[in-house]
Amino acid sequence: MTGRPGKLHLNAFLMSVGHHEAAWRLPESDPFAHTDVAHYQHLARTAERGKLDSLFLADSPVLWNSIGRRPAGALEPTVLLTALAGVTTHIGLIATASTTYNEPYNLARRFASVDHISGGRAGWNIVTTAGADAARNFNLDDLPAHADRYARAAEFIDVARKLWDSWQDDAPLGDKATGIWGDDTRVHPPGHRGRYFRVAGALNLPRSPQGHPLLVQAGSSDDGKALAARYAEAVFTAQQTLADAQAFYTDLKARAGALGRDPDTVKILPGIVPVIGSTEAEARRLDADLDELIRPEYALRQLAERLRVAPEDLHLDAELPADLPGEDEIEGAKSRYTLVVNLARRERLTVRQLIGRLGGGRGHRTFAGTPEQVADAIEHWWDNGAADGFNIMPAVLPSGLVAFVDHVVPILQRRGLFRTEYTGTTLRDNYGLPRPAGVRADDRAAVPA
Repeated sequence: MTGRPGKLHLNAFLMSVGHHEAAWRLPESDPFAHTDVAHYQHLARTAERGKLDSLFLADSPVLWNSIGRRPAGALEPTVLLTALAGVTTHIGLIATASTTYNEPYNLARRFASVDHISGGRAGWNIVTTAGADAARNFNLDDLPAHADRYARAAEFIDVARKLWDSWQDDAPLGDKATGIWGDDTRVHPPGHRGRYFRVAGALNLPRSPQGHPLLVQAGSSDDGKALAARYAEAVFTAQQTLADAQAFYTDLKARAGALGRDPDTVKILPGIVPVIGSTEAEARRLDADLDELIRPEYALRQLAERLRVAPEDLHLDAELPADLPGEDEIEGAKSRYTLVVNLARRERLTVRQLIGRLGGGRGHRTFAGTPEQVADAIEHWWDNGAADGFNIMPAVLPSGLVAFVDHVVPILQRRGLFRTEYTGTTLRDNYGLPRPAGVRADDRAAVPA
């Protein structure tokens, strides 16, 4: 049993038929399951059977990559969460939504609605969205500057929180005797006027069970860490080594503490892509079989785009070019760019090898081994101050999630690292986080617009 107090937090990151880009080519996979609600409902029930804290759906307002490469397109995640809420009871339901290509009023209402529908299990993964293709879907010629996207995100979150607090908890009365359904004096329009947004009226929905949906953030650049330290209650991050994970963990907790927050209320969950076999050799064979199914011509183009080089400058059996751009020249996903370059340089990977490493987790740590070895890897990072839990990213779905729930979770439970039963009803309960108190009528005037 671990000597560290508390329990791990585990989130299931659900993506299509698996995180490995070639998972759809396996005989067991349905290449069209990514638009089948029954597929996701089965995954949600499996994750809840394992007593996981939450599940997570990624999203972007753009068609990802070439449709030749892997199952393309995605159901709108908050719509899908409502379907998952109906077949689960305890597991948290987190969806990604962009602060660059949404408006606070609509998005605050959408997540408050999911929180009501699910009985208090909604979470919002806050992203600023990298990539010029998305920008061109929203009346823009190019991607807004990195700093501008994060400044807009901060104001967006401020406005969303004002909207979630625009009803006092006791505003609805339902008083049949007097004929008064609600108290107008307990509704407080934000009247916000800022650099990016003007939002006058109160949310057209009573305050939700959690008060605020859980706020999740996934950027690891300096701007991303600053946003997470100020707002995030859970942080999804990609880290390849224990040392890097420890440095990120220590830095982000210190940043949160410097802003007057309790660092323990910021849960840091690195991603891990477990490939599980009954023996280590079997797990490595499964991993290698997946890599063999990668179409390198597709992966090469995506890698070139990430690195901001021409595809012809990358050669499959050579290492990365020496003269790559610096992080300060990247306006997209800065931290992921640096992670990929550092991974390739540190391990002296050829482009072909790098494509294989990225094929499973896009920069997240991949690990092939037995259930005991996967549990050991998780416990090692937990015990050494690198994580509060993990973002579980099965290479193949549903089989990889079933294997994790049936074979890894029981080991973590026996070691005292993970819950054996849910003890609360909301996503905040699962993460051990308080419900925001909201704003009272007598202190509303003190809140700046």
